[in-house]
Amino acid sequence: MDFAPPRGMRDFYPEEMRVRNMIFDAWKKAARLYGFEEYDAPVVESEELLTRKSGEEIIDQIYHFTDKSNRRLALRPEMTPSLARMVISRQKMLTYPLKWFCTPQCFRYERMTKGRKREHFQWNLDIVGEESIMAEAEVLGAAITALKFMGLTARDFKVRIGSRRLLADLFQATGLAETHFLPTCLVLDKMGKITETEIKQLLSAEKLTDDEITKVLELMQIRSLSQASSLLKSTPKSIQDVQELFSIMAATGLGDFLEFDISIIRGLDYYTGIVFEAFDTDRQFRAIFGGGRYDNLLSALGGEKMTSIGLGFGDVVVRELLEAKGKINLEVTNNGVFIGYMDLAQREFAVKIAQSLRNQGLDVNLSLVPEKPKKFFSKGDKLKIRYSIYIGPDEVNSGTFTIKNMVTGTEKNYAYGQLVQGSVIDLN
Repeated sequence: MDFAPPRGMRDFYPEEMRVRNMIFDAWKKAARLYGFEEYDAPVVESEELLTRKSGEEIIDQIYHFTDKSNRRLALRPEMTPSLARMVISRQKMLTYPLKWFCTPQCFRYERMTKGRKREHFQWNLDIVGEESIMAEAEVLGAAITALKFMGLTARDFKVRIGSRRLLADLFQATGLAETHFLPTCLVLDKMGKITETEIKQLLSAEKLTDDEITKVLELMQIRSLSQASSLLKSTPKSIQDVQELFSIMAATGLGDFLEFDISIIRGLDYYTGIVFEAFDTDRQFRAIFGGGRYDNLLSALGGEKMTSIGLGFGDVVVRELLEAKGKINLEVTNNGVFIGYMDLAQREFAVKIAQSLRNQGLDVNLSLVPEKPKKFFSKGDKLKIRYSIYIGPDEVNSGTFTIKNMVTGTEKNYAYGQLVQGSVIDLN
């Protein structure tokens, strides 16, 4: 019987793990460069925690079940509820601001499209307990740096910056009722994903008049902060915050990666300030990452009110983007050493050499059984291992062993004592 992984789930063969690890390594290196500490939480959470954070409608999108003690649980669809739960449980004891990151696997049962599966790994960056716009700058700086580590540049992607607070100010200035704000945000977040006619229909369903719908869509045509200021006839804090963010990012040398975009809103209603999404410049893919400022989540879940900023960065879209940009090489050579031997008489030599090289920190793949030279070197080619040592009677009798570079064909000879007595082996 041919068993495939469940629909929307993935197997990771070794060559795919190399790609996944490349993405993870970039994430973790960037997080640590920016001073974030790693944390984790169970993959299973209480269903109540998830519904209190995202609403009852989340039930249709998550894998939920009842355990043997009749508790209603679910596989996490995202990490923010777990982060909030952990912070609340030690809110009086933690040192703020928190700068935390994690790379959890998340599960969500929904329709699959390009860039969306039913499971994915997601790099989460959160800063809790800091009002300064420096928090946004640190989160965005880390995310941009991670993409740079993956080989992408400002020609490949842009981070689009919006502001929920600024949009609320614009609503007020144009006479749109505050009661329309959150429902309208949820609709406007669908812009670019559905037609303008469908957007108008959804806004009408939220009881906006034709005149109000026109005003909302006109706001979405704003292209600059100065244009927004002219509509407000002032420079409120919402605009000052965005201006400050652009100023800080310019000082870091990463300003070219940012663009102002009033239509970046984010669908979740707990965002309260600056929000952002990163897209490839050709707009061939879904958002690479997204996030923003949220002030009310901890208090909504029973903790004390505390401002936070968070970012979620999935592995699926960036994997597709890297492939499209030619930044992925599945034929990457393993820089380790492949050791083989002709007969059992040479096995002990192979074992001792392998262990000595491992003690030096070298990756060694040791043959488990004797092999003829042709089979050994053919296997080394298939495994893409850069260096090889093959041991036969001649090597044992002469006491000289050859390390071969399988890519260039160059060879270096070493005495047996050099290989097993801890001498530093130069493979370059």
